[in-house]
Amino acid sequence: MNLNSYTYRLWRDFQTETYSRMRNKYVILIICIVALVIIEKENNIISRVSEKLTHKQTQQTPLSLFNGSSLDDSEMSVNSTQLVDTDQAGHKHILLLATTRTGSSFVGEFFNQLGTNMFYLFEPLWHVERTLSQDTGIPNSNISSIAYRDVLLSLFLCNFSLLESFINPPPLEHVTPALFRRESSMALCEEQVCTPVQKKVFERYRCRTRRCGPLNFTLASQSCLRKKHRAIKTVRIRQLDSLRLLVEDPRLDIKVIQLVRDPRAVLASRMVAFSSKYQTWKSWAANGEVPTDDEEVKRLQGNCNQIRESAELGLSQPDWLENRYMLVRYEDIARYPMQKAAEMYRFTGIPFTAQAREWIIKNTHAAEVASGVYSTQKNSSEQVEKWRFSIPFKLAQAVQEVCGPTMELFGYRFVDSEETLVNRSISLLEEKQFNVSYVTDYNS
Repeated sequence: MNLNSYTYRLWRDFQTETYSRMRNKYVILIICIVALVIIEKENNIISRVSEKLTHKQTQQTPLSLFNGSSLDDSEMSVNSTQLVDTDQAGHKHILLLATTRTGSSFVGEFFNQLGTNMFYLFEPLWHVERTLSQDTGIPNSNISSIAYRDVLLSLFLCNFSLLESFINPPPLEHVTPALFRRESSMALCEEQVCTPVQKKVFERYRCRTRRCGPLNFTLASQSCLRKKHRAIKTVRIRQLDSLRLLVEDPRLDIKVIQLVRDPRAVLASRMVAFSSKYQTWKSWAANGEVPTDDEEVKRLQGNCNQIRESAELGLSQPDWLENRYMLVRYEDIARYPMQKAAEMYRFTGIPFTAQAREWIIKNTHAAEVASGVYSTQKNSSEQVEKWRFSIPFKLAQAVQEVCGPTMELFGYRFVDSEETLVNRSISLLEEKQFNVSYVTDYNS
């Protein structure tokens, strides 16, 4: 694919989606004037992106979604259809949405462990975010959301060419040793995708189940097309409404599962997992009160608001999301893993296999918790409230103040003292059912 063309199309889509919302004729003139200034600035940024991505361009892939020209959505649909196996009956596409430290790696395994019928990808959008944010400094979340949507579409159609464009260093002949967390996908480490080991090539995320060489995307695409179901886990989608075109795509049968967790627990976990990035919070915990007007606190509030707004949209079941959205609390999964897994499988319409059940039993009743902040092996019922003893009360208070509406929606109870916070006999979780039609009477 021609990355110059893709970047132009990305910018054009952004403009189209932005201006389609402008309805008030009395402000059009003002908006246009402001837009001209913004566009000039953004065009400079886009130009830098184009130059960077063009430099990264590899050989044209035979499985490319795009033919090198600028395509609109209808044209893209026609070309993409040619890539997909003709028998789509019964295919399911699952998108697990979450934020960091909500247990998404653990819950993603519920589908990764399905077996031979599932093609699972772990955080493929990591590469897109890295390129757009870290390498180029683009701050525009709307541009990012369009890129995320396009990449997700191509991956659900088993096409990796667009993702390849964001991988650094660029894949050579569709082969890369640099795919983020490849080992977290059973499908990318199965025998059909496993290439001979190359001793001189460093691969950080090696397969655990067998010795494999760098990932061949052509083999991965072929494997994906053989699978009946496809699932992707990501923590990089900020707003559910940005996925509407993806959900409405007639080639896909998408089910969206949004995973949430008590924001106080999320903060406590992030302070451990990403210690260097949370030094400010640690200093507040040790030395003083939390200033609610600080940028760190405002960022937390913004994250909570985005999660709540997406959940409110999903739970309202608009036409385009009807029977396609499910909200799940991590705390419920931790307490009743088998029951909640059965509900998620029922929602997706995929049979709950014995292999998946066995993995859940083994990894939710571990005698000793495996080391590592990304471990999926734990005694889940004991882990669910561990955060209450690691976060100072004043930090919990700060979270409650800025994330109160989000906590209320999801049924997380407030604490008014240090004693209440650490008292296990006082539950901080209201019993709530968000997806009544998929609730089962399965006893875990």
